[in-house]
Amino acid sequence: MSRKEMEWWLRLAVLMMVGSHWAWGQCETSIPKLISQCGQYVEGSGPETTPSKACCDVITSLDIPCMCKYVTPDVEKLVNMEKVVFVAKSCGLTLQPGMKCGSFVVPPSV
Repeated sequence: MSRKEMEWWLRLAVLMMVGSHWAWGQCETSIPKLISQCGQYVEGSGPETTPSKACCDVITSLDIPCMCKYVTPDVEKLVNMEKVVFVAKSCGLTLQPGMKCGSFVVPPSV
């Protein structure tokens, strides 16, 4: 992992932990596990990529509406929310159109 990638992961982890006031305690999930297993699939740059089984195992165990309450503008600068929707749907989750996750609104299915 390059230094730049490591810095990205660290910033995201800090933002999710501090900005969310330890969201995983509220939402019963592991932010470090979420970042390590799924971070590469939701980074801002690059094409949408089908997530791994390990990522899907983490995603399907999440309380998505709870986690969405803790998505801050700073997190949105690092994470591509459209990719988050793609990953969730690729893992078999149904996200309600119009659901808000941070400032992002889940679009209608096409």
